[in-house]
Amino acid sequence: MQTAIVTGASKGLGRAIAIELGRAGYAVVVAARDQAGLDETVELAKAAGAPATLAVAADLSQPEAPDAVVKAALDAFGRIDVVVNNAGATKRGDFFTLTEEDFISGFALKFHATVRFCRAAWPALAKAGGSIVNISGIGAHTPEPDFTIGGSVNSAIINFTKALSKRAAVDNIRMNVLCPGHIVTDRLEARIKVRARDQGISFEQAREEMRLAQHIDRYGTPEEIAHTVAFLVSDKASYIQGTVINVDGGATPGI
Repeated sequence: MQTAIVTGASKGLGRAIAIELGRAGYAVVVAARDQAGLDETVELAKAAGAPATLAVAADLSQPEAPDAVVKAALDAFGRIDVVVNNAGATKRGDFFTLTEEDFISGFALKFHATVRFCRAAWPALAKAGGSIVNISGIGAHTPEPDFTIGGSVNSAIINFTKALSKRAAVDNIRMNVLCPGHIVTDRLEARIKVRARDQGISFEQAREEMRLAQHIDRYGTPEEIAHTVAFLVSDKASYIQGTVINVDGGATPGI
């Protein structure tokens, strides 16, 4: 059966993506630090129709973790058709309060883990004619002074994906980037709470002010990101290669 690895799948976007790919008929391998969160994702994926699941708890910022997850997937299912590199949250804040370690850890989990998973899964993906979707973010296109780590990491992921997509095409692998905008997750809720606290306003007011500042009609849902990923890895997207797709409600104004 076709098999998909989804990283950062213990909650949020990763969980929604794993559930959607399970619904599409993939055996789903989920990876993140939080075993309890992964177990919940697995149950939800099964309920959605996933024919098989595997949860691998691992610190994906560690160099050996991607190889271990890929090996576990191959041992369990014998093939890998899809890799969705979604793991990684980076610290926000004033540049002069962010530390060297903040930058190192931000790149270690989101960028270096993406690179390592691509390398580890490449032979299996080439054999299967598979697909890679790397999750970046619209911060790659719209630099903000409090998002110097995340914006830099997201830009690096786009550059890496576009560069490697040339080799991927030769090896019968499709490789694309998805940039979510403001999606309703625990991470977004936390940002709104900080905004409300700092400005001395209600959560609802802070939420609305953030929406208006982004010039969007509403916030997105994790399921909308998951639907786009499911499309990108499907045969319906077979002519999409090395492309960056923004799912942001129109928040990104650049060409």
